[in-house]
Amino acid sequence: MKKRIKVVLLSALLALTGVWTVPAGAEAIPDERLLPRLTDETDLLTDEEEESLLTQLDEISERQSCDVVVAAVDGLDGKSAMEYADDFYDYNGYGMGTERDGIILLVSMEERDWWISTCGFGITAFTDEGLDYISEKFLPDLSDGKYADAFSVFAELCDDFITQAKTGEPYHEGNMPKEPFDPFLILVDLAVGLGLGYVIAFIKKGKLKSVRGKADAEDYSVPGSFVLTMNSDRFIRKFVTSRKIEVNNNSSSGGSTTHTSSSGTTHGGSGGKF
Repeated sequence: MKKRIKVVLLSALLALTGVWTVPAGAEAIPDERLLPRLTDETDLLTDEEEESLLTQLDEISERQSCDVVVAAVDGLDGKSAMEYADDFYDYNGYGMGTERDGIILLVSMEERDWWISTCGFGITAFTDEGLDYISEKFLPDLSDGKYADAFSVFAELCDDFITQAKTGEPYHEGNMPKEPFDPFLILVDLAVGLGLGYVIAFIKKGKLKSVRGKADAEDYSVPGSFVLTMNSDRFIRKFVTSRKIEVNNNSSSGGSTTHTSSSGTTHGGSGGKF
């Protein structure tokens, strides 16, 4: 909290001296509106869970220079989840650097709505496909009321996605995080498959009681029933069939759908019900 206040004060000082232009609206945010990176208006978390999650969010945000925020609110005050999340982010001074880089997960308990809003570098790091991937990971816990687990999974994935965007190509369709490899599950699947195959083969073998194997092909033929009178090959005609194979040189690098909030800030995002 103290560091965020110092940043705003320093920004205002630099703006007065003409060294740097403060982003629209940032200079008007009073200290009392500079909220921590975790807001739990609905008491979804215990004190210990709040402390642990806030520490996690602060560590990731400071190390990545990109705010990662979680907010649980009672209701949306008549707004859509997207509008509320965008305004909550803008109004309370979230975002690091001149572009206000960051991401927020907002959960409304009254409407059972959730929305992820991205800003600045967050729009680049979290593509539409990436947000779908992240939501699939935390929504099961969120729906089951395991809020601490859901928020922690969200934070961990945000850390991974920001790192990926800074060191290489952002995660998008066709380039998603690799699922962890579990050799034990492979062995279990193999054992089950072999066991099932053995049972099926054993059952089928038991039904073949009247069949006995023959070592020679002559055992299957009737003596004198086949006589070859002539042997010749004749070339009739030749057919050549060709077709054009189309090559698609177009590739999609993924991207983020954006919109403008009530404060005039550009945001990306995704949301739904839980």
